[in-house]
Amino acid sequence: MKETILKKATEMFLLLGFKSVTMDDIAAELGISKKTIYQHFANKNDLVEGSSNYLFDTIAGGIDTICQIDQSPIKEFFVVRQFLQQALNHDAVSPDYQLQKFFPKIFACLRTKQFEKLHSCMLNNLQRGVNEGLYRADLNIEFTARIYFTGITGIKDADIFPRAIYNMELLTRQYLEYHLRAIVSEKGLEELTKTIAEK
Repeated sequence: MKETILKKATEMFLLLGFKSVTMDDIAAELGISKKTIYQHFANKNDLVEGSSNYLFDTIAGGIDTICQIDQSPIKEFFVVRQFLQQALNHDAVSPDYQLQKFFPKIFACLRTKQFEKLHSCMLNNLQRGVNEGLYRADLNIEFTARIYFTGITGIKDADIFPRAIYNMELLTRQYLEYHLRAIVSEKGLEELTKTIAEK
């Protein structure tokens, strides 16, 4: 039952937002009493934390699977982006932003885990790209991995990129293209241009 509650709560949080979904809403969706939820989660904060970790584990597993596929480092960026968009419901309600605003302690812990996961994945991607001649030979891999994380999380700040003006799906695509154009070699630019044309 605990996992069922986590799955439904996560689905609702991503669709409607962490702030607006209540324990009553989740109970009603599952057709159970609120008391049943409280048998597994002490309060909403506990459920949000559990849901955030559940979502992180799901996404981390998906990224690991993608990174094990034998494909071009450039294409890997696009596949990971597409996976994240689907897993996060195309950032419909900006889950990171809501966590930061309403559940800052949970957000801080999650951000550390997100950085560690994405950082290791990026280091591997960037090194392969350099080795294959797709990224510039003089690329500072450590810096580039960190600046990518800073950018991809920064564009989710709804104060800087208001949802009324910016479509998150388009914004992440624009940022990815911006990032890759800064690091690709001439060979990589040919592949990037071809990959963009196919999307």
